[in-house]
Amino acid sequence: MQTPLFDPPEDPPRPALAPRLKVRPCPPDPALQALAAALPRHVYIGTSSWTYPGWAGLVWDQAYAEPLLSKHGLAAYSQHPLMRTVSVDRTFYRPLSASQYAAYAAQVPDDFRFVVKAPSIITDAMVRAEAGRALQPNPQFLSPELAVREFVQPALEGLRHKTGALVFQLSPLTPLLLGQLPEVLERLRTMLSALPSLQPAAPEGVIAVEVRDPEFMGPELVEVLRATGAVYCLGLHAKMPPIQDQLPMLRKLWPAPMVCRWNLNSIHGAFGYEDARELYSPYDKTVDEDLGSRQALARVALATAQAGLPAYITISNKAEGSAPLSVAALAREMVEQSGSTS
Repeated sequence: MQTPLFDPPEDPPRPALAPRLKVRPCPPDPALQALAAALPRHVYIGTSSWTYPGWAGLVWDQAYAEPLLSKHGLAAYSQHPLMRTVSVDRTFYRPLSASQYAAYAAQVPDDFRFVVKAPSIITDAMVRAEAGRALQPNPQFLSPELAVREFVQPALEGLRHKTGALVFQLSPLTPLLLGQLPEVLERLRTMLSALPSLQPAAPEGVIAVEVRDPEFMGPELVEVLRATGAVYCLGLHAKMPPIQDQLPMLRKLWPAPMVCRWNLNSIHGAFGYEDARELYSPYDKTVDEDLGSRQALARVALATAQAGLPAYITISNKAEGSAPLSVAALAREMVEQSGSTS
């Protein structure tokens, strides 16, 4: 990575909630506040996006329309004691400007961190129709220039020290490209090497790479990540092996920050997003508990935090049925494990 773009940030005071919020958080829950206080400082847990009316009583004080939550829900979301991060997923579909990122940053406390997905024009090897069907090869795939101009630079400029993990989630490759992995990895190395350093503007900022093809999981990707200062993002998704089979990638890169995106319960299969959406909506209760993934995530996050490194974990509604409840369950698991080893 190259030299920093910005000077170290000042430490602004924690923003107070406006007296007349258009979206109001749930009343404070002493049990959740106590749970949050028991978590290590370097652990950042949150959800994938925040626009779900079904979280009434869990995050919001009542049900709000999705457009209202999209525009005004982030400030209320960030007042939940356990929500220390959020995954901004809309960036996958269209790049945001520095001012749009800054508007997000202005709505959250000083100790909040963002996880942001890179635009698909950079991370998808194919140009796709709206329904996802591949149309033609993407000439901008892993473009260093686009990665800097359309993603890293505006995100860092807008989020500053609230930058957490900037994630390049590589979409599934075609069989042809899977047969050309060395060339793809070299393109990835070139792009990552061209990115500006996130420090000192974002002291806890990290560049992460998430893959959706298990063929990537080998020493070649480890070497690329180590050489460029990026980290492997645990992608808990049915297209990928379970977390226990991905942990060797982290061990080979240790010590390093942890980034995990818990996306989809494996019981639904690689293309089960729609099935999960139909089964779990309105995302107000846990339906399919995944205790094995939760326990493994807690162990890795605790070890990372104990090493003084940030751990970013974002959870989708499609992981267990309700992301806020999954966040609370993971936090409880971490506190229980921490108590048993102290």
